[in-house]
Amino acid sequence: MLTRPLIQTALPGPKARAILERDRRQMSTSYVRPYALVPERGEGCWLYDVDGNSFLDLMAGIAVNTTGYAHPRVVKAVTEQAQKFAHVCFSDFTHDSAVTLAERLAAKLGGGYRVFFANSGTEGIEAAIKLARYHTRRPYLIAFSGSFHGRTLGSLSLTASNAKYRRGFGPLLPHVVHVPYPHPYRPPLGAGSENVGQAVLDHLEHLFHTSLPADEVAAVFLEPIQGEGGYVVPPKGFVQGLRELTQRHGILLVADEVQSGVGRSGSFLALEQEGVQADIVVLAKGLASGYPISAVVFREELSTWTPGAHGTTFGGNAVSVAAALATLDLLEEGLMENARKIGQHLIQGLRKLQEKHPRLGDVRGRGLMIGLDFVKDHKTREENPALRDQIQQKAFEKGLLVLSAGPSTVRLAPPLILSLEEADLALGLLGEVLAEVGA
Repeated sequence: MLTRPLIQTALPGPKARAILERDRRQMSTSYVRPYALVPERGEGCWLYDVDGNSFLDLMAGIAVNTTGYAHPRVVKAVTEQAQKFAHVCFSDFTHDSAVTLAERLAAKLGGGYRVFFANSGTEGIEAAIKLARYHTRRPYLIAFSGSFHGRTLGSLSLTASNAKYRRGFGPLLPHVVHVPYPHPYRPPLGAGSENVGQAVLDHLEHLFHTSLPADEVAAVFLEPIQGEGGYVVPPKGFVQGLRELTQRHGILLVADEVQSGVGRSGSFLALEQEGVQADIVVLAKGLASGYPISAVVFREELSTWTPGAHGTTFGGNAVSVAAALATLDLLEEGLMENARKIGQHLIQGLRKLQEKHPRLGDVRGRGLMIGLDFVKDHKTREENPALRDQIQQKAFEKGLLVLSAGPSTVRLAPPLILSLEEADLALGLLGEVLAEVGA
């Protein structure tokens, strides 16, 4: 029988406190420390800190550890590759495993795609910006309010989920236009939940007729499920309508699947559930189970840039590629099905908790990408960040790791290996937390 997390010291414990103090003195003040966790090792869906406390992890390093901690097949693949070579500059010299990974990713999107490897989501978005402008020779980019595409200067110009990410870094990239995201729980543009998707599409068409020439727009950047903005699932039909609109105007659709992709939503891409194909797809986070890699997968006819037009030193790193290939193998052996099954079970359990706790305003998500949106009042739906933060801290104290997203959302993004027993344990712990904080 699965036991509760073991918390045997006050948190943080003495060893963790000492490391946190060194961290405070030495590390950049830009780092966020949402709670006092100092891990020592991990196994499966569990983390163990330096003081011997155990935690059930529902954050997976921000949706990164697809196969959990220290999965033996990932460890084996990484070890075997490291014994051969870790790095040749892939911008200059190819190697078999990287080409194999590119072939497999292109095949997963249906064929007819090429691949550029980088190291992180933000680098992938930067490459997509450059490719979109290079191919179309158009200057404008469209992104959505609530979006998160990264924190390097180009991707930051698209990001619009929190003003603190942008404050002090201007001027940002010019010719970036933000439009509302169709948030069903908090619909913009005076729309209702039932018509918010069409309202956003109509708003875009209005912009094209009044202030933003469609023939000067290179690309629309879309998170098929918004991540840092609050794990927001758009209404049915919106993504398909957006794809039709972009095709009508010769605009590229760039799908930022950095957080939603690689099986997290229950399919390899969240876009698959919309019946839509993008021109460019950016993958990262969960692609290699914790090893740094990103992939920009784009339609073959877009590859009009010349050798040297874009490059990277570490992209296509052989060790990260080995981890990615092992991760894909495991995904294809049932992890996406598990994400669907366990995700549905969690959402059902969370909605039962919602019936008892009126300040849990919304439960939403797909697969193992689930958001709990907390409110001050169930009727007004006013965001409640203070309650959300209290819940995050209280969960940590009980040995359950969750993270915030958006103004007032707790995100659940566990490893895709999460078992039914672990899901039930998490539901029980969350139920205790909600009761104790009076949600």
